[in-house]
Amino acid sequence: MPSNPPHLPTFPHRSAQRSWSTGLLLITSILTFGQLSGEAHAQAPRPNVVMLLADDLGYRDVGCYGGPVETPTIDHLAAGGTRFQQFYSGCAVCSPSRATLIAGRHHIRAGVYSWIQDESQNSHLRLRETTLAEVLRGAGYATAHVGKWHLGLPTGDRDKPTPDQHGFDHWFATWNNAQPSHHNPDNFIRNGEPVGQLEGYSCQLVADEAIGWMDRHRESQPEQPFFLNVWFHEPHAPIAAPDEVTQKYGKVNDKAAIYSGTIDNTDQAIQRLLAKLDALGVRENTLIIYASDNGSYRTDRVGNLRGRKGANWEGGIRVPGIFHWPGHIPAGVVLDQPAGLVDVLPTICGMLKIAPPQVHLDGSDLTPLLTGHADSFERHQPLFWHLQRSQPIVAMRDGDYSLVGFRDYEMSNKNLFEEKWIPAIKTGTYHNFELYNLKDDPGQTKNLAAEQPERVEAMKQQMLQINASIMKDAMDWHLGPDNQK
Repeated sequence: MPSNPPHLPTFPHRSAQRSWSTGLLLITSILTFGQLSGEAHAQAPRPNVVMLLADDLGYRDVGCYGGPVETPTIDHLAAGGTRFQQFYSGCAVCSPSRATLIAGRHHIRAGVYSWIQDESQNSHLRLRETTLAEVLRGAGYATAHVGKWHLGLPTGDRDKPTPDQHGFDHWFATWNNAQPSHHNPDNFIRNGEPVGQLEGYSCQLVADEAIGWMDRHRESQPEQPFFLNVWFHEPHAPIAAPDEVTQKYGKVNDKAAIYSGTIDNTDQAIQRLLAKLDALGVRENTLIIYASDNGSYRTDRVGNLRGRKGANWEGGIRVPGIFHWPGHIPAGVVLDQPAGLVDVLPTICGMLKIAPPQVHLDGSDLTPLLTGHADSFERHQPLFWHLQRSQPIVAMRDGDYSLVGFRDYEMSNKNLFEEKWIPAIKTGTYHNFELYNLKDDPGQTKNLAAEQPERVEAMKQQMLQINASIMKDAMDWHLGPDNQK
């Protein structure tokens, strides 16, 4: 699939444009922190936040999830914090999952239906969304994004927001994948300026940028907390890894071995980031989250789960989920409660005692689960997924049960999302619902719909209500771009 527009435009530096809701959030966040006593604030400085996101990494790739790849750094984060056994992406493909993560809202509310190709689509993360970066910057944080973006960037004839307009003081990003591969990529952009070909592997180059930014930030604002959004490209294709790493898993030309090598190499890049946090003396007061944007494209890396990337079966949407903050999140905890990327923004707000955006958040605050108070956790809305090319097109997780539905309307077989489909998506209906008990049947092998019609009907009505709410908020891009909505 195409990754980048063929001609790189010159990006003028853009000042952040905030909606009225973002301004309200800024005031509310400042007032919230103002309620903390001077003594408490002195004793407990606000933590840094580091979000680590893999690309196309499966549920059974890394060591602590029973995977074949040596990932001692990721395993260390899990052992020192909380690991979710049932953690979910925001979508079964990348762009919408990232929109869900950064906004805490279903990706269609945020303007992103499927993976974005900037040269042929108007789609992008809408400016009206209050992102995690804007929330934290409003609370006094320095913010930086490094790595894959894939939420829309300007092209020669399409004016789209850049990451600084979504709350990032500094950004170093690619439209989509590292090109021509993870090795010596030539498509990074730094604060609006293309940087040309770089030598090295993408994950290490992303770590280099993050480390350099932390050093500069520490020198200029040593007391200011920071939010570092690190979105790696690995193991998304086209893949590449150092031969000495790949050889640990097979021959250097074997795609499975190279795939594993990219994950191993990323683990080493994360180790360098943690070493920098140690060197700066801030590791103990840094909240670190690790996850993946969707399931693997390799069926041998999703364990016993059904499906893979691109499908709303468990293999396409279940991913690793690790939360690490020494002294605040207990070590060595493994949780069975379902959670996902949609919960990241409200959870960070909860853990840091920052007012969340004053909009409907589809995610829930996981703070009770992460702090040993599971009995007080209640999810306000079931987890819900929609992807127009997937069959099933919709899925919902409520407790132990998963309900999936298939679209009741025709759609072309083209892989690339076409914005002319949006009217049909907004009004489309679903049928042939299937029910699965994921506690007893994580592989979704036994459809219980005929045995439990009352549960199916109750969950279906709940699913349709969530779907209607999302589609009411949805942007119809085929009517033309609108960067202000």
